[in-house]
Amino acid sequence: MSVILHEDDAGGDALAGQRVAVVGYGNQGRSWALNLRDSGLDVSVCVRADTTRDAALADGFVAHDLDAAGQADVVCVLVPDDVIPTLPLAPGPDALVVVASGYTLAFGRLDPSCDVGMVAPRMLGPEVRRCYAEGVGFITAVGVHRDVTGTARARTLAVARAIGGLRQGAIELTPRQEAVLDLGVEQALAPALRRVNESFVRVMLEQGVPIEAVVTELVLSGEVERTYRLVRLEGGAAQMAYHSPTSQYGQMSRAASYDHLDVAATMRELVADITSGRFADEWEAERDAGYPRLEALRAKAMAPEILAFEAELRAKLGERAVGA
Repeated sequence: MSVILHEDDAGGDALAGQRVAVVGYGNQGRSWALNLRDSGLDVSVCVRADTTRDAALADGFVAHDLDAAGQADVVCVLVPDDVIPTLPLAPGPDALVVVASGYTLAFGRLDPSCDVGMVAPRMLGPEVRRCYAEGVGFITAVGVHRDVTGTARARTLAVARAIGGLRQGAIELTPRQEAVLDLGVEQALAPALRRVNESFVRVMLEQGVPIEAVVTELVLSGEVERTYRLVRLEGGAAQMAYHSPTSQYGQMSRAASYDHLDVAATMRELVADITSGRFADEWEAERDAGYPRLEALRAKAMAPEILAFEAELRAKLGERAVGA
């Protein structure tokens, strides 16, 4: 059974008198820095001399070079996973290093000899700030990778509480569990869903349904999004009550139609690439080569004709008609 943690589990003020350095000021970094400061902590930002430093200064933070993070008691490393191994991090022996993803810890890309914890919001960076400011919570994964001082768990939970990550609840996971889950969704589940959608579009076009109507049904109407929201709020079974009897019967009576497809076999192969470290090695090689394959994949996904079609359809429907 998973351990579920809330604000009361954070105990006393484990971060009293401690200096917190936020490394990076992007989507997660800015939200964390603002939330930590609003929770009463002594926060500085460590970034390169670029536009992110300007943004940190504009928000009223003291901004330092990256190597200054080594002087902090708590170092929150909030840059992309592939960038973390390139940083000049030198935390002190009594410091706590906190990451927002278990990736670098799970696959040996970051392994400082001090306390190391993970606070991984299941939320996009800007939403971490919005939820905190509105006084609402978001789900977080928390865990400890190394405890040298005996205070790693207490301090990690204190960081989670300070960014608002214990208001709704946090699931205690090891960094490896978090990384396998996160990458599994991205690499085993998301591509499968994409292929299912593409197949459905083809079948509808074969039936003479206009592409605009298909895209609207799947995406722009917001119906699928709202259905998933009801699943989140009320559960998969309970949300069926919001569908018509025709929809309920159609969904449930045809649910076994795909049972002959061994989707799990492909998923296991993809997850094996993750757990073996093969993907981490591949991604590191891609970074070292300057991201050529990533750029090619982006160019294919962001083809001008696709962007133009989506923009034109949204313009024709108008903001209120696309679930805005």
